[in-house]
Amino acid sequence: MKNLCALLLATLLALSCKPTEYGFHKRDIKAAQKLYGLTFEGDGLNTMYDYLGRNKRGYMEMREFTIENETFPAVAFDPHPSGFMAPEGEQRRLAFEIPQNIALPPTEEEIAFMSISELASLIKSRQLSSERLTSIYLKRIEQFDGQLQSVITVTRELALAQARKADAEIAAGKYRGILHGIPYGVKDLMTVDGYPTTWGAEPYRNQQFDYTATVVKKMEEQGAVLIAKLVSGSLARGDVWFGGKTKNPWDLSQGASGSSAGSGSATAAGLVAFSLGTETLGSITSPAARNGVTGLRPTYGRISRHGVMSLSWSMDKVGPIARSAKDCQIVLSAIYGFDPLDPSTNTIPLDTPGPSVKDLKIAVLMSDLKNDESANGHNMLQALSVLEKDLGQSFDTLSLPTDFPYAVFDIILRAESGAFFDELVRSGKVNDMVEQHSGSRANSLRQSRFIPAVEYLQANRVRRQLIDHIHKLLEGYDVILAPTFRSRQMLITNLTGHPVITLPTGFDEKGRPTSMTFIGQLYQEQTILQLAQHYQELTSFEEKKPPLFFGGQQ
Repeated sequence: MKNLCALLLATLLALSCKPTEYGFHKRDIKAAQKLYGLTFEGDGLNTMYDYLGRNKRGYMEMREFTIENETFPAVAFDPHPSGFMAPEGEQRRLAFEIPQNIALPPTEEEIAFMSISELASLIKSRQLSSERLTSIYLKRIEQFDGQLQSVITVTRELALAQARKADAEIAAGKYRGILHGIPYGVKDLMTVDGYPTTWGAEPYRNQQFDYTATVVKKMEEQGAVLIAKLVSGSLARGDVWFGGKTKNPWDLSQGASGSSAGSGSATAAGLVAFSLGTETLGSITSPAARNGVTGLRPTYGRISRHGVMSLSWSMDKVGPIARSAKDCQIVLSAIYGFDPLDPSTNTIPLDTPGPSVKDLKIAVLMSDLKNDESANGHNMLQALSVLEKDLGQSFDTLSLPTDFPYAVFDIILRAESGAFFDELVRSGKVNDMVEQHSGSRANSLRQSRFIPAVEYLQANRVRRQLIDHIHKLLEGYDVILAPTFRSRQMLITNLTGHPVITLPTGFDEKGRPTSMTFIGQLYQEQTILQLAQHYQELTSFEEKKPPLFFGGQQ
C-alpha cells in the first residue's frame, strides 16, 4: 500500500510538471512570481494557467507581425503638468545677425575652431568657400580621428557635393541663412540615405536605410554640409562602440562620455563646426560636460525624432552640441518644430527671451553643492559668484524632492528599449554586441523581458506625480542653476521633459573641463540660452581649445 501511494504521488507530480500545449507548467508560474515579489497560492495560482497560455499565444502571434522602426506606441507621453497652458504663436526660424568685420585667420586650425556666426561671415562675404572649409574639416578628421575614434562614417562625397552647391548658390545671390555652407556632424543614430546607420553596435554595422532623418533634412534645407556620422555608444549607451572607445580630446586616457560621445569629442577637437546628438538620460549633457563644449537638450517634443533610433519613446530628445550657447541657439532654430512623421512633436513656437537677464528670477540647487570639494564644485561656486555680482542679485536656493522612488524610473527606459530591440534579443544577435558585462546595454535589453506591464504603468503614474511636483517647485523661476552630475536633476529633468543647457566653467587639476547646467521651464529654451550666452560673455571658457588638437597653443 505504501509503495502504491508513493507511485500515485509520483505520477500526479509528473503530470503536474508536464508541459502542456502552452509550453510551460504550473511550477513555472510559481517560480516566476519570485521575480516580482508576489505570492499566489492554490486556486489563485492554478486558475490563471489558461489566461497565461492565451497571453503567450498572443505574444507569439504578435511576433509574426512586422513593426516598423518609425512606429511610435499608441500611448504617447505628455510632459505637460496638470493645468499647463501651452504658449501659442507661429513656429518660425529666428533671424540671426551675421557680423561684418570678421577677417580670415592665417591658419586652418584657427578657422576650424571659429563660431558659426564667424564662419557664416567668412562664407557670405566669400572670403572662405564652403568647399575649402569642408576640406579643412575633412583633413582634420583624417589627421586626428585615429586618436579620438569619434567618427564612424565620413560622408565625404555628400559633403563635397553639398559644399559646392552652397558655393554656387551663394555666388548666385541665393543665400539661405546663417548655416549655409557650414559643415557639421550627426550622431550615428540618425538615418542618412545612402550611408550606413550603425547605432554604434556590431549587429547593425552594415545597416542602411533608404530615407533621411527629419533633422538632417532640415539642416540640408538650410544649406548646411553634412561631413560625418559621429560615434554613438553602442545602442546609445556609454562611449564604447564596435570600433573602440571614443576619447576626450582634453585627456586621451579618458572616454568622451556617452552616448553622444562622437558629437562631444569631434566638436571639442575642431573636427566639425557643430554636431547633433540625442539624450535619453544624459547623453547630450554628459558629453558636453566631459569634452568642454556646450550642449542643449530641448524640451521633450521640440525636435523631430523621425529617422532617429529609439531608446525610449517617452524620454528621447535631439539637440545640438556646439562651442557656445549662441551656436546652440542657431541650430535649435533651424531644426525645431512640428513634424507629422513624429507624433511627439507640437506646434509650440520658440519663446521670446526677456528684455534683460537682470530681470530673470534665478534659483540654485545649492544643497547639491554642499560639501563638494571637487574642481566641479569649486568652479561652479565661482560661476555663481560671477553671475550674482554681475546681475546684482543673490539667487534663491531650492532642493529637489527626495521622497520619490527614483529607482523605479529606470523601469520606463528599460521597458521601452526592450520593446524597440525585441527582435535583437529574441534572435540572439544581442550576444554579438561588444560589451556583455552585467551593466552592459546587451544585458539591460535581456532583463527588460522580465519587466511586468503593470509595473511599467505604475512607474509612469508615479512619473505623472513627479511632473506635477516639479512644476510647482520651479513655479515662479526662470532658470535653475545646478551641478551637472551631483544631483538627481539629470534624471528628473529627463523624466519631466524640461530643457537644460550644460556649459563649461573651467578646468580641474588635470586640465579636464568642468561644467554646470541651467534648467528652464517647459519650452523656455530661449531663456536659458539668454543667461548662458550672458555667462559666456562674462567668461571665456567656451573659447578654450584642447592643446593636443590646437598646436599646443593653450
